[in-house]
Amino acid sequence: MDNTQEIAAGAAIRLGGIAKRYGDVRAVSHVDLTIAPGEVVALLGPNGAGKSTTVDMILGLTTPDEGTVSVFGQAPADAVRAGMIGAMLQGGTLLDDLTVRETVGLVAKLHRRPMPVRDALRAAGVEDIADRRANKLSGGQKQRVRFAVALVSDPDLLVLDEPTAAMDVGSRREFWKSMYSFTDTGRTVLFATHYLEEAEEFADRVVLMRAGEVVADGSVAQVRALAGGRTIRAVLPAGVSDQLVSTLPAVTSFELRGERVALSSSDSDTTLRALLAAVPAVRDIEIGAVGLEGAFLSLTSDETEEAVR
Repeated sequence: MDNTQEIAAGAAIRLGGIAKRYGDVRAVSHVDLTIAPGEVVALLGPNGAGKSTTVDMILGLTTPDEGTVSVFGQAPADAVRAGMIGAMLQGGTLLDDLTVRETVGLVAKLHRRPMPVRDALRAAGVEDIADRRANKLSGGQKQRVRFAVALVSDPDLLVLDEPTAAMDVGSRREFWKSMYSFTDTGRTVLFATHYLEEAEEFADRVVLMRAGEVVADGSVAQVRALAGGRTIRAVLPAGVSDQLVSTLPAVTSFELRGERVALSSSDSDTTLRALLAAVPAVRDIEIGAVGLEGAFLSLTSDETEEAVR
């Protein structure tokens, strides 16, 4: 058995050609995806890419029209009943009149082998607000409570939908510190996020969706490489127009703020020579690889969609 077959046989998540339509809308189109135990995978894509529908099928909240879904070799509903999956959904509602401790304790009682409630509270960083009612929590605190609810079943797989929405920078950092402790035990995490810097920093692997299809799958470095090109950053003298910048050869996109410009180029040497010829006074020039945000924009553009059809 080769390595690919071994991963598929013991996969945390295995999607085999799944497809889902809602009327005339193609939400997901024949997606094949295998996630190995212990991986931290970021699921990215613009609105309408099919991320939420894919997550719903993994959780057993909806069934595919075609294809198969398995979680640790079981049907999603069976894996959920066994406490193997913990989910933190952005739209998850907390009961206003229950305290944080009561909320997590209530969910713990629904599972056969939950972790101690105090451990879930500690891991999610909500011990200090355990006796506070849900209607007295801030948005970021509610997200942490949802995290505790997802953890209390002691799952092998965590599925997180926009886990750090409503958190400030410090809270997001603390959240991912907690996540590292969770994944250090060999657990698997699949998270959808709009914070591309989180995917860049914390994910072992990035799966990028567009129009219901996977258009990129690999490490952050591999996904960047798929986009190709380089980024040129520089300071321009006053008076340089958007029109001049937009007509530079090989420029795929640019952002001009005051005197600072950031150019994405498919041929940085050609672009830079033209820029120096047109604007000799340009200074503080930096050339770097396209970041994940640049790759995201390139691989999910309208032109990319046409290419994959």
